[in-house]
Amino acid sequence: MEIGPIWRAMMRNKTAYVLIALQIAVTMAIMVNAIAIIQERSHLIDRPSGIDEDNIFYLSSVGFDPDFDARATITADLEMLRNLPGVVNAIATNTVPLQGGGWSSGLQTTPGADVDGTGAAIYFVDEHGVDTFGVELVAGQNFTPTDIEWHEGASSGWPPTGIVSRVAAETLFPDEDLSAVVGKTIYINNDRPVRIIGIVSRLQAAWKSWDGVERSMLVPMYRLSSSTRYVIRTEPGERDQLMPRVEEMLAAANTDRIIRNMTSMTETRARSYVEDSSMIKLLVFIVSLLTAITGLGIVGLASFNVARRTRQIGTRRALGASKRAILRYFLLENFLVSSIGIVSGACLAIGLNIWMVQTFEITPVSWYIIPAAMVALWLIGQIAVFGPARRASLVPPAVATRAV
Repeated sequence: MEIGPIWRAMMRNKTAYVLIALQIAVTMAIMVNAIAIIQERSHLIDRPSGIDEDNIFYLSSVGFDPDFDARATITADLEMLRNLPGVVNAIATNTVPLQGGGWSSGLQTTPGADVDGTGAAIYFVDEHGVDTFGVELVAGQNFTPTDIEWHEGASSGWPPTGIVSRVAAETLFPDEDLSAVVGKTIYINNDRPVRIIGIVSRLQAAWKSWDGVERSMLVPMYRLSSSTRYVIRTEPGERDQLMPRVEEMLAAANTDRIIRNMTSMTETRARSYVEDSSMIKLLVFIVSLLTAITGLGIVGLASFNVARRTRQIGTRRALGASKRAILRYFLLENFLVSSIGIVSGACLAIGLNIWMVQTFEITPVSWYIIPAAMVALWLIGQIAVFGPARRASLVPPAVATRAV
């Protein structure tokens, strides 16, 4: 089948073909960039926080009595929680990964207010913190009971030791092996020295959109206040059964406080990424709708051409053209129109992606998405035109030649 005659026939009715090619180009541009955004958001959602999310929940204990003894309450609560069957470990801390609120401070390798610091999330824990979070200690050692300090809520003091995440260690000491970082001294709040005694593989911050989300530090400290957050890690499969039991137990143990905001880490992750999940669903719907509309447009144009060319098809059939030749004609015609639209759409997609990267600072589209989208649209176009093309190939020559 020669392309020349098909092309000349298309030029006699350019408007319809131009509109279909433009529709394909717009679909291509939107599809590529939507897939790139979906890919980026999916990557964010799938990032591990570093902790044993499936088996962790947390809650807040808020004292309301003027004589509320925070230290005695924390000590008693932790002893009860750690001895409860099904509980692996428990800590009193200030926040959890992805929770949305917490502490952060600047860390620096040299003291001084004029030195640029590296921001890191701060987790106040005791010697049970590593085990309760379920993080992996990849270098150094854990805290010991003698490392833990009690500080009033307004205190500005800091313990002399800390455990940092791998990314924090690599950011602070980019040219050092992890084993060499252990024992190094860093400074928090400009001039307070903290010796790194351990490094954990990963521990995300409380803010999922922060560019320093992978930088964090465990600090061996209890901060005394009327409000305390407990993090509890359970045996696999025990979390949901223990949540109401723990709430009831803590509430009964001390009537001078209330227990609230009991939440699993699974809920926290879902809530943290709800906007990203909603955007993925919306973009999938838009891409599906645009693809369906484009396919229907191709079907409509092909059906119109079959009806308009009934006499021409019949004449070719009477002159000996086979059914396969008629089918191939319409498939090739659609391939030419689709190719123009797809190639134009690829150029438009690249330009749109460059603009989005510069304007919204999103990740550039992966190289393989464009050719994959091109192949997908070619296949969709051929599938869409196959029905009308097959109907054209089945028109009997005698009926076609009598058509008005």
